[in-house]
Amino acid sequence: DELTLAAKDILKRPPPEDRMDAALEKRVELHCHTQMSRMDGLSKIDRLIEKAAKWGHSAIAITDHGVVQAYPEARAAAKKHGIKLILGMEGYLVDEFKREKGMPIYHIILLVKNKKGLKNLYQLVSESHLKYFYKRPLIPKALLQEHREGIIVGSACEQGEVWQHMLHKGRPLEEVAQFYDYIEIQPCANNEFMIGDGAVKDMEELQSLTRRLYDTGKKLGKPVVATGDSHFIDPHDEVYRKILHAGMGYGVERQAPLYFKTTDELKGDFSYFGEEIAQELVVQNPRKIAEMVEEVEPLPTQTLSPLWEGADDLLRETATKRAHELYGNPLPDFMEKRLQKELGAIINNKFSTLYVIAMKLVKKSLSDGYIVGSRGSVGSSFVAFLCGITEVNPLMPHWRCEEGHWFEFPPNPSSMAGVDLPEKKCAKCGEEAVRDGFSIAFEVFMGFKGDKMPDIDLNFSGEYQHEAHKYVEELFGKDHCFRAGTISAVKDKIAFGFVKKFVEESGRQARNAELNRLVKGCSGVSKTTGQHPGGIVILPKDMEITDVCPVQYPADNKDGDVITTHFDYDSMHDCLVKLDILGHDNPTSLKRLENMTGVSPVGILLNDPPTMSLFSSTQALQLKEKTEKDLGTLGVPEFGTQFAMDMLRDTKPTKFEHLVRLSGLAHGTDVWLGNAQELIRKGTATLSTVISTRDDMLNDLVAKGMDEAQAFKVMEDVRKGKGLKPEYEQAMVAAKTPSWYVDSCKKIKYIFPKAHAVAYCIMSFRIAYFKVHHPLAFYADYFTNKSFGFDATVACGGLGRVRDRIKLIRSLEKPTNKELDEASVLDVVEEVYARGFRFLPVDLYQSDQFQFILQESGGEKMIRPPLVGLPGLGETAAAAIKAERKKGEFVSVEDIVERCGVNKNVVEILKDHGCLKSLPDSNQATLF
Repeated sequence: DELTLAAKDILKRPPPEDRMDAALEKRVELHCHTQMSRMDGLSKIDRLIEKAAKWGHSAIAITDHGVVQAYPEARAAAKKHGIKLILGMEGYLVDEFKREKGMPIYHIILLVKNKKGLKNLYQLVSESHLKYFYKRPLIPKALLQEHREGIIVGSACEQGEVWQHMLHKGRPLEEVAQFYDYIEIQPCANNEFMIGDGAVKDMEELQSLTRRLYDTGKKLGKPVVATGDSHFIDPHDEVYRKILHAGMGYGVERQAPLYFKTTDELKGDFSYFGEEIAQELVVQNPRKIAEMVEEVEPLPTQTLSPLWEGADDLLRETATKRAHELYGNPLPDFMEKRLQKELGAIINNKFSTLYVIAMKLVKKSLSDGYIVGSRGSVGSSFVAFLCGITEVNPLMPHWRCEEGHWFEFPPNPSSMAGVDLPEKKCAKCGEEAVRDGFSIAFEVFMGFKGDKMPDIDLNFSGEYQHEAHKYVEELFGKDHCFRAGTISAVKDKIAFGFVKKFVEESGRQARNAELNRLVKGCSGVSKTTGQHPGGIVILPKDMEITDVCPVQYPADNKDGDVITTHFDYDSMHDCLVKLDILGHDNPTSLKRLENMTGVSPVGILLNDPPTMSLFSSTQALQLKEKTEKDLGTLGVPEFGTQFAMDMLRDTKPTKFEHLVRLSGLAHGTDVWLGNAQELIRKGTATLSTVISTRDDMLNDLVAKGMDEAQAFKVMEDVRKGKGLKPEYEQAMVAAKTPSWYVDSCKKIKYIFPKAHAVAYCIMSFRIAYFKVHHPLAFYADYFTNKSFGFDATVACGGLGRVRDRIKLIRSLEKPTNKELDEASVLDVVEEVYARGFRFLPVDLYQSDQFQFILQESGGEKMIRPPLVGLPGLGETAAAAIKAERKKGEFVSVEDIVERCGVNKNVVEILKDHGCLKSLPDSNQATLF
């Protein structure tokens, strides 16, 4: 009742004054900080620009502190709301760059006048981050003069050079102001803190100084402009800036009224000049500045594809030659049509170079002994398969024989994965035919018209990733290859910490609703920059990177040799080509397994029955000890988690196609839980009929008679989580699509691409093969990847100790993530013992630094854990021990401490495990 009365009381109150009505004349806001700023931020650019447009502002200038990362979002918002965007930056000016404390740093406003000015600004941003960074990106005056063409230079706020020389009686004011194109003045309320600091006596002196700036501008014939220096939108938003400042260690200071003001509000701030001059300052002069500025796009509006001379011919020749090798010459009509359709789309849209780069990268990695996995939808491309970019063949399931140029496509294949077809001999040479094809449409990769930017993502071994990056630089030159930049924002969890601390230090009491409101207002503000894990953008050879965007070191850390794009790559996706050269464990595992066993992963059959049985039972493991496990996929990538194994229990897969579908279901959003899982459990549908991947959905709809173009549109909407438009649902019903299928589409938020699922399953199946046929090698590789969760003191203690530790962790009410990781690894350790295998103890001389190795003891092969397998013995100590033991044996514990620089804790760890039992404590020899 109390709450109801309070709500009624609020509803009776008059609405707050609408400040929009106060904006009577169009003007320019020349100084708005954006949400990408390091400290001061608006939560949403769109909200700011929408308000500016509603208030009748003709233009708005976006001026971040030392960065320009908000440009793409600001441009999109300006177009949406029909307002002119002036691109700018608040820079940090220095007379001369020195890495020393106390160097005078002045704020300066740089506005982009034209296209040349944009490039010059991008060069200034790049050099200030790469060459002149000292706590912040600095711009030496000489550098600004060198790149000043096309840039309008403003004197900025009270931290600007003009204000500072006026306050501290430096060089003559006119001499300082002459450097600038226009002089800025801000409301006295913005600078009222100077009275408290003792820099000025009172408000009257502050107004007098502001008038002096106006008079100086008039004397020099330079426009004087009133700027709002807006850092947040509405007056009540000031609390967010206070919280962010406090969270960054600046304390809870008095906040100046830096909110986004209407024309009348800003004119009121300068009423002491009189109506005529206030109009000049707030409306007329800003408009003059805006009229000097051309509309400039911050990013190219077209895709800048790198062009490699001869790439078109090389791609066509390579793909055609390989197609003829596999399927003969001439090709069957349907295959020839697909090949030419793909080549036409790739070449006509200038994507040949991208394909050729990927082809060369994969070829080099394979020649260096490292297998490459594809990800994403690239396996949808027949040309990519023919060029060796991906192992995924997107044609319908079929038999083929390269030797005999023979192939056969069954009219009604029993599976959508060719590897599931029955064995068949080549009709020409009698050899066993290859079973291939996964039935994937090209449109999923490059769009229905074939003009979508191809995203070629490749999974290289983590050990080889750096080499792949270097190879791209060799191909294109270091000045044309840059890591894709990222921008991370303040997340809700961090914002909550800021808010909680602010509320406590302010001595306030706040309810949860108020805390949530404050958290929401602080979330999304830029926190730091970083780099994409493997994305490299390629620039056309006739361009410089500053024709597109600035560059910088990630997080402004110049210790590494990585340079990234200044903009977040997501905002540049449509204008620059990106290669995803990612590091992944699976290719590394397969390389390691090949080294240990001599078995080439490429030759592993993807229909090996014992390996397939792992996904439904433990029979192939030939367990000698009973366990509670009913599946053999522990430690198998993609299928070893509890979630994945629950899916396996629900579906009992027996074909490779089933594994692909399960991978799609596991990686989708709202595709399995509350959707396909229920349909399968109720018997309404089967694993082979539920929606699992976007490609299978397209195939389903086309098979039901729906027009291919319409089926593609339906699939695109559903896979993006947009649901079904009424006309799409009607078309599906007309095609006699089951009602459960239609309902399933409405629940889906995201669907995985089939090509990605196939590529994952190929890698996983190959690794699973080693678990059956070369188990010790499999376990040695698995534990090497999971060494962070491996405890040699427990694992080497026998099956009983392992089970006791698992039981203890599982009994904990709130186990830590570290304990959960340990339990998962110990589950696999238990399986090792259950299969009759054993571990050797960690050895000071025989254990590797990081890798688990296979060694014989008493005629039996066992697994030897590495030095880091001992909890508490870190990588540094392990590296030191490995390096020193090469120089000679250790004569005592004291010798280890002196030579390796290890501490007492490491010594105790080695002693407890029995690594030092033959060594005396001291170097001193005993005579008797």
